[in-house]
Amino acid sequence: MSAVETTFRNAKLVLPDEVIEGSLHTSDGKIVEIGSNTSTNGHDCDGDYLIPGLVELHTDHLECHYAPRPGVKWNPVSAVQAHDAQIACSGITTVFDALRIGMEEDAELTAADMRTLADAIETGVSEGRLRADHLIHLRCEVSAPDVMEGFNFFKNDSRVRLMSLMDHTPGQRQFVSLDSYILYYKSKKGFNDDQMAAFIESRQSRAGNIAPDNRKSLSAIAQDKSIVIASHDDATAGHVDEAISLKTKIAEFPTTLEAARASHESGMAVLMGAPNVVRGGSHSGNVSARELAEAGYLDVLSSDYVPISLVQAAFQLASEVEAISIPQAIAKVTSTPAAAVGLNDRGAIETSRRADLVQVRMIDNVPVIRGVWREGHRVA
Repeated sequence: MSAVETTFRNAKLVLPDEVIEGSLHTSDGKIVEIGSNTSTNGHDCDGDYLIPGLVELHTDHLECHYAPRPGVKWNPVSAVQAHDAQIACSGITTVFDALRIGMEEDAELTAADMRTLADAIETGVSEGRLRADHLIHLRCEVSAPDVMEGFNFFKNDSRVRLMSLMDHTPGQRQFVSLDSYILYYKSKKGFNDDQMAAFIESRQSRAGNIAPDNRKSLSAIAQDKSIVIASHDDATAGHVDEAISLKTKIAEFPTTLEAARASHESGMAVLMGAPNVVRGGSHSGNVSARELAEAGYLDVLSSDYVPISLVQAAFQLASEVEAISIPQAIAKVTSTPAAAVGLNDRGAIETSRRADLVQVRMIDNVPVIRGVWREGHRVA
């Protein structure tokens, strides 16, 4: 990006520890000065909040643009652009696009499709098509027979900076209760009771045979390549102990208070879904993000499947949880996720940090994104 200088004035600046009315100046993509509200030139924020650009570690949203209907695959570069536009207009300036490997036998999308999307991201970056800064979060289903084969599509991709180790085997983690699992698969596959029981038994047997080795192999590769490891849907202290042994840095969507507490106290960043906060609970019946926030165990929010939920959930936490201030809430979507994946050049309004900035106006408790800048350049 070319050099640009901008002064932002008449703003509520959300700094790491306080909110002040003031102005800031950016140059060559960085914040160079933060001051009192005396400037009469530059971009007038009209009294709105000015917060750091949001850092999104886990969004499944790209697939919705690539495969918008059953049997339909959209042009991958166009899909990435559409996804990017919604991401940027939601205030997200750094996004880890979640691409999955380890598929069900009848899955419409394959690891090759994920590679196609990764290549489209690369094309979008190299041709200057994209507004946000895009990296890749590789979601690895360790209970799937083809997960290691799928990883081969990404083994030399330097854009992969985060890897989550998932296991959706029925009877544990997200599916400790089989009720929702049975309801989903009976509807999807048309199973009767006997067929459903056989399907569950086969999945449990398969996972027991391959998941532990796949988990260890993938974590070893991640450590060798300096890829940050995230656990997924931990439910017990045993799950957390295993994650610790694999040098896991992020606990994604722990399903119980017990697992969240153990993860947080071990030094892992506990990540929960922003839709969970906005809706007031988990759509799958697991522990609520609000409960973890009130207990002090919530470190990071992710938009998951609704991009605009990230900024909305942050301001909602600040409004509804007495112990969480606006700077503390904004840190959960900016500086803390950035630090968790080693991106220490962004995520806070401080001098020398990247000038990734978002202008936000609150109207009836719903945020309106009024401007987005990445490295000092307006992108939305």
